Amino acid sequence: MGPGNHNGVTSFGLLLLRLSMAGMLIYGHGWAKLMAFGEKADSFPDPLGIGSTLSMASAIGAEVFAAALVALGFMTRLSAVPLVFTFIVIVFVVHGDDPFGKREMGLAYLVPFAALIFTGAGRFSLDGIFGRGA
Repeated sequence: MGPGNHNGVTSFGLLLLRLSMAGMLIYGHGWAKLMAFGEKADSFPDPLGIGSTLSMASAIGAEVFAAALVALGFMTRLSAVPLVFTFIVIVFVVHGDDPFGKREMGLAYLVPFAALIFTGAGRFSLDGIFGRGA
């Protein structure tokens, strides 16, 4: 998809989606993990068996760095992939046996980031400015 595939109204909606979802994720989850990395890395949950430190680093990579790229609309489709993977693990592995209420927040993040893989960032993004499949 080229940048011309989204009109202004659709692109504004995608901008709002990117900024709100990525901003809430960074502010509400990722930043706290980043700031606590030194003291909590050894005890962070390890649902994939890759080690607590690597699990926490992966979560931070998605929840801070990939989310920031999505907010900017830079390589949006690719940047959304680690976010989708992270929330698939949260929803279906970490909370897989839990009632819906425990999985709802993860799903509320998973679905919009998955949608961005299909839609791209829209015109009001770095992808749109540089013609990178916005």
